[in-house]
Amino acid sequence: MLRRKGFTLVEIMIVVAIIGLLAAIAIPNFVKARQTAEKQACIANLKQIQGAVQVWALDNNKAGTDAPATSDLTPNYIKSWPKCKGTDYAVPANVDTDPACPSGEATHTLGTAAAAAAE
Repeated sequence: MLRRKGFTLVEIMIVVAIIGLLAAIAIPNFVKARQTAEKQACIANLKQIQGAVQVWALDNNKAGTDAPATSDLTPNYIKSWPKCKGTDYAVPANVDTDPACPSGEATHTLGTAAAAAAE
């Protein structure tokens, strides 16, 4: 009597279908998690820049209309200048201006919560 060991084609197809179903559920969640992480990192960088500009202004008795330069802020207030998706952030035009994301993402902003916290 001959006994064959192994999986049938139907069993293998069921396993492949289950793996495909799990991938279809997991991949969009991974993409969304990555986008959320990028957004949160960008917002953290914006807060870091804004904080550095504010401390620079206090330390140097600058008014809200004074404009800092990158050389004014690094390395004394920010160790290294941050980037968003490989592009350097622009220095705010003046102390009262919020920094902006260089990638132009509409959701990468400090928003009203940071403005309220700064007051």
